[in-house]
Amino acid sequence: MVFSSPIFLFGFLPIALLFYHLSPGKIKNIILLSTSLFFYAWGEVFNIGIMIISIFSNYYFGIKIQEYQVNNKIRSANFRFTIGIGINIFLLTSFKYLNFIVDNINILTSPFNLPIIPLKPVHLPLGISFFTFQAISYLVDVYRKDITAEKSLFNLALYISLFPQLIAGPIVRYNHIAMQILDRSHSVTCFASGVKRFIYGLAKKMLIANSLGEVADSVFAFSGNELTLPLAWIGVLAFTIQIYFDFSGYSDMAIGLGKMFGFRINENFNYPYISTSLREFWRRWHISLSTWFKDYIYIPLGGNRVSSVRVYMNLLVVFILTGIWHGAGWTFIIWGVFHGMFLAAERIGLSSILNRMWKPLRHVYTILVVIIGWVFFKADSLAQAIDYLYAMFDVSNYQSTKLQFAQVLSYEALYAFLIGMILSTPVYPLIKQNLSDAAKNNSIKIAWIIHAPRYAVIISILFFSILKISSSAYNPFIYFRF
Repeated sequence: MVFSSPIFLFGFLPIALLFYHLSPGKIKNIILLSTSLFFYAWGEVFNIGIMIISIFSNYYFGIKIQEYQVNNKIRSANFRFTIGIGINIFLLTSFKYLNFIVDNINILTSPFNLPIIPLKPVHLPLGISFFTFQAISYLVDVYRKDITAEKSLFNLALYISLFPQLIAGPIVRYNHIAMQILDRSHSVTCFASGVKRFIYGLAKKMLIANSLGEVADSVFAFSGNELTLPLAWIGVLAFTIQIYFDFSGYSDMAIGLGKMFGFRINENFNYPYISTSLREFWRRWHISLSTWFKDYIYIPLGGNRVSSVRVYMNLLVVFILTGIWHGAGWTFIIWGVFHGMFLAAERIGLSSILNRMWKPLRHVYTILVVIIGWVFFKADSLAQAIDYLYAMFDVSNYQSTKLQFAQVLSYEALYAFLIGMILSTPVYPLIKQNLSDAAKNNSIKIAWIIHAPRYAVIISILFFSILKISSSAYNPFIYFRF
């Protein structure tokens, strides 16, 4: 069940909100846990078994780790911690990476005439990367004594399965939400803010990401002979805007839903395409994942407190793992290595060169690196990625026919391009802040004149988003496969 589906918008969500807000305070969490488990089980009942195994195992090992640490049985605590982390990694590997591992083993052993390991395609449970990383962060924080192990199985189950951010993040730390599970405030203002945030996210997804997603899919489907330089750039630029608005739109919807149920979920994006270095890009893109890898992988490896060579190796390790987290394929691994190499280069000395450059040139450098990386992210194979990159920079192959442009571009896509580029920058927050300041400093009549267009925009984009949902079968969520 996706947030932009009719069954969610006009069935699940209204019913969940109605039952939740009409129920007494003591059973609100029961309603929320029930709806979260139902949401996850919708259409894929088998997945709920994996979720329940994750909940019970992490609850048990969290309790045991703390119990043995309190009793100064460090070896026993370490053993339980290792087993607990191992179960999470085993679940993730079994369902997400097993086919990739077996396929590569079969390729390596084929020259030696060894028997092929037979394995049918393993179904990937939705959101397993997200809720597994949340569970791992919980166990690590308990082991580090940063948090107290949750003694209520119910509360931990709600943390792991909370439906607004369950399928595609943001990755929520237990210490950020533990007190909210026990006690949180509800207000009309917070609920209305959540509704507006959800509508903005829905519009980003339906009106921009989906429109440009069709363009990107069409261009990347061209064969090497058909792909020209202009078409290649149209396709990768479409995907660049699509993936940002797809994922940030989902994050906006998750944050908005959280507010509707009284939760405050941390921001996950901060206009990454305005960055002037790759380091800045990763401080702004998928913030919850970046900080997760920093706190649980990079710093434990030594971070930047070790020798320079070790720092560069740590960065490469982190970004190889980042690539693997995104998908079981060599294209994702190369994407991670690509980013890791540029981050290492910036630490070696590229940053000092960039800092002396004109700021717009630093921005061009960053966006160009990111765009080239997205080719590996989008391509189905390394061969396709290489062919696509060749087409992007083959200046001798620039002639495209009107028919080819007509195949991939429409007026809707052109509008989405324009609006997407504008909204990728903090123009809207700046306008919003100026209008809010003007409203505070003027009469009620002037304030209404200022706020009325905002509500008109909200109603309009909701109308067009619903219209898009009802008229189009194209509605993918890129990060659902992760």
